[in-house]
Amino acid sequence: MGFLEEWNNGLGYVEVQTSGSTGVPKVMRVEKRRMEASARMTIDFLRLREGDKVLLCLPDKYIAGKMIIVRSIVGRLNLVSVEPSGNPLKEVDASERIHFAAFTPMQVYNILQDSETRAKFEAIDKVIIGGGAISVTMARQLREMKNEIWSTYGMTETLSHIAMRRLSGEGASDWYEPLKGVKVWSNGEGCLVIEALHVAEEILETNDIVEINADGKFKVLGRKDNVVCSGGVKMQIEKMEEEIAKEYGGEFALSWVADEKLGQALVLAYTKQGDKERIEDICVKVLEKIQRPKEYINIDTIPHTETNKIARKALHEILEKR
Repeated sequence: MGFLEEWNNGLGYVEVQTSGSTGVPKVMRVEKRRMEASARMTIDFLRLREGDKVLLCLPDKYIAGKMIIVRSIVGRLNLVSVEPSGNPLKEVDASERIHFAAFTPMQVYNILQDSETRAKFEAIDKVIIGGGAISVTMARQLREMKNEIWSTYGMTETLSHIAMRRLSGEGASDWYEPLKGVKVWSNGEGCLVIEALHVAEEILETNDIVEINADGKFKVLGRKDNVVCSGGVKMQIEKMEEEIAKEYGGEFALSWVADEKLGQALVLAYTKQGDKERIEDICVKVLEKIQRPKEYINIDTIPHTETNKIARKALHEILEKR
């Protein structure tokens, strides 16, 4: 059944597939009225107007694609649909004026490698990017662009995003701004708590460790479940990966293996043969001595989820078997 058919089937809910980035993928039921409320939040925040052209280039199997369609219905926007792909702008005519589009970081990476699709990307009035981390290199490229580009924060349970941070222009920031009607705070473990009862049935406690400003904006520091405790020292591996990525452009990820002495020994997995010495030098440069990996392991590929997030559990299992 296509999503529009499901949307118009007379029932008050639709079924949504989670991405599996934090566990086993599952199907959950969400109320259509909450999806409509989420759509209105985004339309208001981005100041989208009736008749604006919206690009759909994400699979409607997941919430991100479904919400593009719902926004077009709620806001009476004109939907331009292309087959989801690594570089969907190849299928968009250069003369087509697109006012709003949503992409994954992987799609944006591919788009920026091609001069023609990069020009099409910059011509889109307003862009949101979600479903994965924005690399340091990508953030640097996007900051120089003239159009409105935003990173989104959210999950299937919040029916797409509940906060955004600007990536382009003078307003570029590391801080996410909650959308209207959304309240956030941190729990005793420093993790983000979200109250957005118009889109989510209950208050949600996330695994994202955050810093929250007095004005309600927040910065994501990493995930609670991506903390490695080595010899009693807790290390936030995403923050460390960010520092390494400023110096190293190859594919890599931090993980751990069981260690009799340390409990968890920090390891760095990388894919390009011959880069071990270079990566070691970078780690010495950007990480404190206690944070440096105990081992550097060359593997064929870094496992990712369908939405291009590092599959942390799968990576750990690969490293444990070596």
